[in-house]
Amino acid sequence: MKDYIRLLRPRHCIKNLLIFFPMFFAKEARNIGMWGWAVYGFIIFSVAASGIYVINDIMDADRDRLHPQKKNRPIASGRISKTHAWLIFIMCTFASLILSALPYFLASEKNAGYATGLLAVYIVTNIAYSCGLKNIPILDVSLLSLGYVIRIYYGGFITGIEISDWLFLVVTAGALYMGFGKRRGELKAGKDTRKVLKVYTQSFLEQAMSLMMGLAIVFYALWARDIDNSYMIFTVPLFMLIVLRYSMACEKLAEGDPVEVILGDLPLIVMLFIYGLTVVLMMYYPAR
Repeated sequence: MKDYIRLLRPRHCIKNLLIFFPMFFAKEARNIGMWGWAVYGFIIFSVAASGIYVINDIMDADRDRLHPQKKNRPIASGRISKTHAWLIFIMCTFASLILSALPYFLASEKNAGYATGLLAVYIVTNIAYSCGLKNIPILDVSLLSLGYVIRIYYGGFITGIEISDWLFLVVTAGALYMGFGKRRGELKAGKDTRKVLKVYTQSFLEQAMSLMMGLAIVFYALWARDIDNSYMIFTVPLFMLIVLRYSMACEKLAEGDPVEVILGDLPLIVMLFIYGLTVVLMMYYPAR
């Protein structure tokens, strides 16, 4: 059972918290009904994402056996057969799509239909990524980043909230920044056997990270200014410090995986907590 849980990577559900962002920044966090939809969407997307992690491990099993750490993954080590893994992937994929589409068929919820279509795009693009697109430079990181953007829009569709253009740009630039950081970490560690790492250079990845980090900060500042809350602009310096701390944490972690970087750095977790608390107070309990 432990291997099956590890295969599904529950720790990576932290990425799916993006689904709550549209509701939160639309000042709808006090809406109990909307929370129900957001939690429902979070569960559905977590199931779909777990299925994607499974097929990724299936396709990478032979390569993972050559990696000093990844060789211990359930499929690469042989503790879970590929047959069982395929069954898990199929169950996760169909369960997530059916659950997502259920409100559309039962209550003609158009937003649920749009959300399901978006979820299908997420699944298809990630299958394509696992089947070979991950070997194409730039496209590999772009597809990884697309997953974060889809999460934001899925959260918007499932709760019926329109996504700000600036929020879209913040998430896009931030996701590309983390994606290039992940590739840089893999290249720097020198332990990964990804074909694409033979094309990337450390200097290019560092330049790409710097570019996306700068854009993410600028887009965030513009988004904070655009929000109907005059206090949000004061969170920009804190956002800048969080991004810088993330960059520093990437230096300590060999592989540079975003989830591992965040969960493996206590100061970063504290800064994110302070940021979250600050935004809650500014948006929901403004000074009178």
